[in-house]
Amino acid sequence: MKKLSILFLFAILAIACTKKKETKTTSNELTAAEKVDATIIKEIFDTALLNGKSHEWLRDLTTNVGGRLSGSPEAAMAVKWGEHVMKEAGLDSVWLQPAMVPHWIRGEKEVAYYISDGKKFDMAVCALGGSISTPRDGVMAEVIEVKSIKEAEALGAIAKGKIIFFNRPFDNTLINTFSAYGGSVDQRGSGAKTVGKFGALAVIVRSMTNNIDNYPHTGTMRYGDIPESEYIPAAAISTLAAENLSKSLKENPNLKVYLKQSSKNLPKEKSFNVIGEIRGSENPEKVIVVGGHLDSWDLGDGAHDDGTGIVQSLEVLHLFKTNKIKPKNTIRVVFFMDEEQGGSGSKAYAKNVKTTKEIHIGGVESDSGGFTPRGFTIDANSANTDLLKSWKKLLAPYGLHDINKGGSGADVGKLKSEGVTLVGYRPDSQRYFDYHHAATDTFDKVNKRELELGSASMASMIYLMDKYLYNNAPN
Repeated sequence: MKKLSILFLFAILAIACTKKKETKTTSNELTAAEKVDATIIKEIFDTALLNGKSHEWLRDLTTNVGGRLSGSPEAAMAVKWGEHVMKEAGLDSVWLQPAMVPHWIRGEKEVAYYISDGKKFDMAVCALGGSISTPRDGVMAEVIEVKSIKEAEALGAIAKGKIIFFNRPFDNTLINTFSAYGGSVDQRGSGAKTVGKFGALAVIVRSMTNNIDNYPHTGTMRYGDIPESEYIPAAAISTLAAENLSKSLKENPNLKVYLKQSSKNLPKEKSFNVIGEIRGSENPEKVIVVGGHLDSWDLGDGAHDDGTGIVQSLEVLHLFKTNKIKPKNTIRVVFFMDEEQGGSGSKAYAKNVKTTKEIHIGGVESDSGGFTPRGFTIDANSANTDLLKSWKKLLAPYGLHDINKGGSGADVGKLKSEGVTLVGYRPDSQRYFDYHHAATDTFDKVNKRELELGSASMASMIYLMDKYLYNNAPN
């Protein structure tokens, strides 16, 4: 009798485990509606990989236009290029939206070196965007190395007549390289502003990259509201130059650095956001925007930053049209101008949205390079955040496992409000800062398949947002 009781107990446990396993399996199965979505998403990826246009668009932009500083002739060429490719893609409407943008020029090739024990050591250098020039003959002075803005603030009068060297590297223990960038970039942006008031002659900054190489990386610096009398020139040196300079300073604290650059700020120029859309079939007054920024720095060709983002954004609409997906809401692509030097284009766009009282229910931005897709970050209310997270089982088969709360992007982020769901496309970040703002950011660094997978990832997210999100948006 005891033996039968034990057997009966084991049988009950076995049935319970089986039911638990069945319940788990059932929870991962797709509903009928999700199966339809899965089929369409598969078609989107197939089309992108077999008949995508993003790679050739990028080749055309980077080869025939190249680097696109806002306010430059190349940026004006890029506007015409963007208008042409949007019209060629057969969008329902295409137009230009004006914006006044900064016009900073680099001028002649920069020069930097240091003298130690009577020997000259050249340094790879580039002016930072927005910086003033040095005097015509350059500046030469002793150097003070610091690791932070706080340390620079503590210099006070000691900084007078010196060149301040900001040398805080990326924290390479951080898996997300954007976090490492965020932990270092303040020295580039605020270094000159911090020590100019003490009478420093110039600032040189370690380039914002994980790599130890000989390519300087530019980027924006700002003087803020300090008087012009406190403006000092600011430049970036390569990480290899920074390592060598730091080592030499330990051996010879009194060595001198020479810097010469001829950069300057000109009056603002009129430029444009390039905009196109497919009108919604049910709610044309409600808009989901997708975009990246058309401008870039001038050292390279602006391939990863952000040529990939704009061609992927246009590819989203091409994939909708090719697969005969008729969106319920209007899907609008925007090539924003001037993300790099202040966001004039996105500010103009957001202002127009407010003035015209357009209803935006969502936005997706690509500005993290054209690498292998990893997922999305979501900036939305809790209900819509949970909704987007629920789509992971549809997107995970394509490597999109990371769908989490987070920021969206510098351009679409200006549309933030309670009823707008904003999304940032997030590819793998490990190689991005090898090329970011450097001469290495060229077309050959972009892998065709990775680029196309990103386009399809974004199109799939927007397909789901269009189908399900509008019901959660305010009227």
